[in-house]
Amino acid sequence: MKPATWIKLGLALVGGTAVLIFHTIPLTIQKRLNRIVNPPQTPKPALPRPVPIVDLHADPPLWRRDWLRRNNFGHIDLPRLVEGGVALQLFAAATKLPLGINFKQNRADRFDLETALAFSQCWPRRTWSSLLARALFMAGRVKQLERESDGRFRLIQSAPDLQQLLNDRQTQPKLVGGLLGLEGVHALEGNLDNLDILYQAGFRIIGLAHFFDNEAGGSAHGVEQGGLTEFGRELVRRAQEKRMIIDLAHAAPRLIDDILTMTRAPVIVSHTGFRGHCNSPRNLSDAHAQSIADGGGLIGAAFFPETTCGRTVEAIARSIRYGADLVGAQHIAIGTDFDGATSTPIDASGMPYLIEALARQGLADDDIAAIMGGNALRFLLQWLPHTK
Repeated sequence: MKPATWIKLGLALVGGTAVLIFHTIPLTIQKRLNRIVNPPQTPKPALPRPVPIVDLHADPPLWRRDWLRRNNFGHIDLPRLVEGGVALQLFAAATKLPLGINFKQNRADRFDLETALAFSQCWPRRTWSSLLARALFMAGRVKQLERESDGRFRLIQSAPDLQQLLNDRQTQPKLVGGLLGLEGVHALEGNLDNLDILYQAGFRIIGLAHFFDNEAGGSAHGVEQGGLTEFGRELVRRAQEKRMIIDLAHAAPRLIDDILTMTRAPVIVSHTGFRGHCNSPRNLSDAHAQSIADGGGLIGAAFFPETTCGRTVEAIARSIRYGADLVGAQHIAIGTDFDGATSTPIDASGMPYLIEALARQGLADDDIAAIMGGNALRFLLQWLPHTK
C-alpha cells in the first residue's frame, strides 16, 4: 500500500475516533441520564389559559443540544417549553460533579466528572480547570439562545425585565424568559469578588451548595455537613446587597439553620421534596419547610423519584399536595430538575398532565395556578433587582 494511502487511512481513523468521542459518546450519555420514564398514557390535556408556568430549576446548560428545535431526547428545548406553557425557566449552572456522586456523602477531592464532560463536549480549554469559567460558559450558552431565538426567548435580569416579559406575553403567548442560577458557590473559587463577575454575567439565583461541602458551608450530601463559615456569611451579605436570591437546595440542615437566622430576605429551595412525604436525604424536613415558609420563602417541588418516592405524574402531584397542606399553597412552586441527570415522567411539554393531576389531588384551580407559576412570579417580581 502506498504511503499516501496509509496516511489517508490514519486520518480517517483519527477522524472517526474524534466523532465518537466528541459527538456520539456525549449524546449517548445525556440520552441515558435524562430520560422520560412511565409517561402518562392518556392524550395530553389542553393547557388552561392563562397559566404562566415557572420552573425554578433545570440543567440544560450542561448538555450540547440545539435548544431552538424540538429534540426527541432530554427534557428541555424552546419548542417544548412553549408547548408546555412555560413562561419562565431557570437555567442552573452546575460546575463540579465528583465521581461516585450520591445523596449520602461525597468528597470534593474525588475525580471531577464535569471535567470529562467539558472535554468530551469541546468546551473551551479554560473550562477544563476553572469552575468559574464553566459557570460563565453556561451563562454564555443561555445568552446565545437569546441571540439566536429571533425574539422568542429573553434573559431576565431584573424585576422590570420580568414584568415586561409578562406584559408582552399578553400578545406573544409563545414568548419564554430565562433566569440564571448558580448551583454551588464553589464556582467562586474561594474569591468573593467573583460574585461581582457572576452578577455581571446575569446570575440572579445563588445556590450555596451542591453535592459536596464547600468554602461557604455544608452540603446535605457532603462529609462535614456543617453550617455557614465566615466566608459564607460574607457571601450571603454581599449577595443580598445585590438582591441576588439565596437558594438552599442541597444545603445541609445546619447550613439552613444558619441562613434562616441571619438572612434579611426570604429564600427559596429551588428543587426538593418533603421528608414527611418521602423520607429521602434529598428532601427538606417538615420543620425546615415550615421555617422557610414562615420567612416568606418559596419551595420548588422536584419531579424525580428520590424526591417524590414515585415515578409517575401522580407521585409528583402527591408531593406537591403534601407541601401545600404543610406550609400553604402560597409557598409552593415547581423546580423540576429537568436535564439534571434525572428520570422524570414528563418533559417540559408535559406540564398540562401535572395540572390535571393536581386537580385530581383536590387542589383548587387558584392554588394550582399559583403553584405552577403565580407564586414564583410574585416572589421574583418582589425580590429580583430593580435594575440590571
